[in-house]
Amino acid sequence: MPFQSLPLLALTLQPGEKLTSQPLPADEQLALLFHLAAKAAPSNPESLPGAAPCKIPIATPVAPSLAEAYQVCKAITRHHSKSFFLSTLFLPPAKRQATWALYAFCRATDDAVDLAQNDPACSLAEWVRLARAPTPPPDNPVLLAWHDLCTHYQLDSALVDEMLAGMAMDLTLNRYETFADLWLYCYRVASVVGLLTMAIIGTAPGAEAYAIKLGVAFQLTNILRDVGEDTKRNRVYLPAEDLTRFGLTAEDIMAGTKDARFQNLMRFEIERNQRFYQESWPGIALLPSDSRLAVGAASFFYRTILGKITTIDYDVFQQRAHLTLSEKLCLIPRIWWDVDRLKTQGIK
Repeated sequence: MPFQSLPLLALTLQPGEKLTSQPLPADEQLALLFHLAAKAAPSNPESLPGAAPCKIPIATPVAPSLAEAYQVCKAITRHHSKSFFLSTLFLPPAKRQATWALYAFCRATDDAVDLAQNDPACSLAEWVRLARAPTPPPDNPVLLAWHDLCTHYQLDSALVDEMLAGMAMDLTLNRYETFADLWLYCYRVASVVGLLTMAIIGTAPGAEAYAIKLGVAFQLTNILRDVGEDTKRNRVYLPAEDLTRFGLTAEDIMAGTKDARFQNLMRFEIERNQRFYQESWPGIALLPSDSRLAVGAASFFYRTILGKITTIDYDVFQQRAHLTLSEKLCLIPRIWWDVDRLKTQGIK
């Protein structure tokens, strides 16, 4: 469900610039990525236009087998998202393995920006080039599994480009004026992943709108949980219109302000986030029966993080709201019950 009618944006970035504007359509966002990479590496004419040589995430000295590549994806998922990994254990083996590969690819794409050893635009551009290549590099298990995943499940390349464009937005946007602007970012980096996941696990007609809402809910939770961590990268995802509503500015967030104004802002954001979870929940009934519990668990685990933010008195600058393994395990009977109840509520 790519967006084709978004406002255009001409960008000339300066180091440390605080850029607040509207994003580009996916194809233009990626074109801008390659343009920025080319500007950063004018002395590398033999590289891909817009891509300088860089260290690609997760490369190994010895070419792995496909089975080994999928095991690397499993390890990446387990390490970086314990809640999501636990949720995937409720999927059948084939769907579970494919979902790990999708997560690992998204994680490595994000790391190409956030952990780049040189210019992040060059790093991401090279990663995108390799992800789009007809054959994967033999020494990269994530890309090896990714290419196998795309081939086997025939993932929509337009959706993949939307996701990649979302990752590229972090290179050119570090402030968001309105919630509508932020919604598009959430759609690209999270909702699109949900739509791609549906190609793996299967779905009934009408599920896409629910998947989009759930993806936005997931990403909003990440944003609220990671407010403090994002300021270290000069990013303020909380929309300026929301900050203004509560008498705050992006500079207040960068300074770690956590007074009554900030607490009221967080209550407002959490209430909106909760609505996205509530509105997306019925869509679980439109998934195959062997996949409902996994998606329900992921939704429940992430939604519970919002309560943890409240418990720590909204101090997301110094603490990271999370659930312990025992807390997650204690939730599973209730999750199973709530998912099972969807079958008796007239949702087909």
